[in-house]
Amino acid sequence: MTVTWEELGWERLAAGVGRCRLPGWDCTAGLVVGAGTALVVDAGSSLAEGARLRARARELAGHRVTHLALTHPHFDHVFGAAAFAGAEVFGAVGIDTVLTARHGRDELRADAVRNGLEAGTADEAVDALTVPRHHVSGEWTLDLGGGRQVLLANVGPAHTAHDLVVLVPGSPEVVFCGDLVEESGEPQAGPDAVPSHWPAALDRLLDLGGEDALYVPGHGAVVDAAFVRAQRDALAARFGVS
Repeated sequence: MTVTWEELGWERLAAGVGRCRLPGWDCTAGLVVGAGTALVVDAGSSLAEGARLRARARELAGHRVTHLALTHPHFDHVFGAAAFAGAEVFGAVGIDTVLTARHGRDELRADAVRNGLEAGTADEAVDALTVPRHHVSGEWTLDLGGGRQVLLANVGPAHTAHDLVVLVPGSPEVVFCGDLVEESGEPQAGPDAVPSHWPAALDRLLDLGGEDALYVPGHGAVVDAAFVRAQRDALAARFGVS
């Protein structure tokens, strides 16, 4: 019997495209199904959560996850990446400086524990951190077969120094924004944010997605272009940039 997206707690956004909201930090993970391929967007906050995400994605796709895109190097998006053994992993150029450097790894662990992740779980994830093999400096068209292509675009720095978005053409077009856009709360600007560039990153995001796209935030409900534009203007006012 074929399982539906909704039965597994996923929201179907377009043919072969969906997302789920993970418990704990309400972090979004995405799935794009191709011909014998499956791309997951973001990996969850622990190895166990990554394994659950991979299993559900496989059940929906009907085959294993072949590709993983990490939108930015924060623990709730990358700590589950090692659970996707054998997948081709993509990230914005420079993300490896966070995931391999001792300071970056220590800060990821500290941030996770500050936000309530159990220390042993955080240690396990840090020890197993997966570094993307493919580094996107501009735009990268990924062919998933069966006529399905997705665009990986490095639009940062903004929320972090290494922000990647995933655009899935179709009707409607779906844009996985990572934490460049947040719906369930005010966008978070931590010590690794580059606020002066954030409005420009959202301008580029809107140029890529267009007026009719579905924009999938890193946290919260799916939004439209008007929401992204309003958040862009609020960020510009908040940080005193145009």
